Amino acid sequence: MAEYNQKFAVAPMIDWTDRHCRCFHRRLTERALLYTEMVVADAAIHGDRSRLLGFDESEHPVALQLGGSDPQKLAQAAEIGAEFGYDEINLNVGCPSDRVQSGTFGACLMKTPEIVGACVAAMKERVSVPVTVKCRIGVDEQDTQTALDALAEASWSAGADALWVHARKAWLQGLSPKENREIPPLDYDRVYRLKAAHPDRFIGINGGVATLEDAAAHLAHVDGVMMGRAAYQNPVVLAGVDALLAGSTPQKVDFEGLIDAMAAYAGRHIAAGGRLAHVTRHMIGLFHGYDGARRYRQILSREATRAGAGPEVLRAAFAAVDLSTQRDAA
Repeated sequence: MAEYNQKFAVAPMIDWTDRHCRCFHRRLTERALLYTEMVVADAAIHGDRSRLLGFDESEHPVALQLGGSDPQKLAQAAEIGAEFGYDEINLNVGCPSDRVQSGTFGACLMKTPEIVGACVAAMKERVSVPVTVKCRIGVDEQDTQTALDALAEASWSAGADALWVHARKAWLQGLSPKENREIPPLDYDRVYRLKAAHPDRFIGINGGVATLEDAAAHLAHVDGVMMGRAAYQNPVVLAGVDALLAGSTPQKVDFEGLIDAMAAYAGRHIAAGGRLAHVTRHMIGLFHGYDGARRYRQILSREATRAGAGPEVLRAAFAAVDLSTQRDAA
């Protein structure tokens, strides 16, 4: 089994954690593991691989999350991902959207741990990088005690290197994907009990992690912590991750250097045929807690979407922020 020690990760989020988001996040933290959006195995095999799977070398460590339930297709997709250079391949056993339900994968797989095991085993046969699973604690009327145990045992028996657990049930009927991220109650103790019962297995926790203080509290019970929406909506929180993991004092964020780096990145993207908004849409929440943040957001929201917009728009937005007025940015 490959060594696995990723203590902090930014969660995979559909429509959010694309390559531009990850490049931005990487400039805030060197050590966090970054995840792609979920890529369906069929798309990885038959789709535009450069568009779906391409990433910047600066993103490492970066993990590819795959969706599917066919072991051979997932194995092929995992091999493609490994050839692209991903540091980890993750199987989605947690997404409750209608799209994944119609394909009988994602959170639906909580009901069929034997299929999860077969998928993990097939993927492990084809790649040398870690293969991990991200799941829920259960779905619908399942008993979370038995459901999570069964999924974990099937994953580990097949060779999974880590299990990341979103500490909520998913309700496949009656709740939207957004509601499934908010309405089912969090049960961190269930994940803690799983870790206590399996001290030699890597178990990470996800769900409702809003601050680095939350992350530190979880790391007293489990091996890793995954932050999703909080990292996206208030990305400056990621600037404290490296210090958290090193047990040191966070350094002041070099916003000038960050904007310079992202302006240069955006310029390269535009020169390759992209648009400024592809990059800046992920940066809207950067200056939460500063005077001028509202004006910064307005400029990016209005000007970056216009045809021909260039990196100068990002610099103009940054100029509206008063960096001496930080209140609750972290």
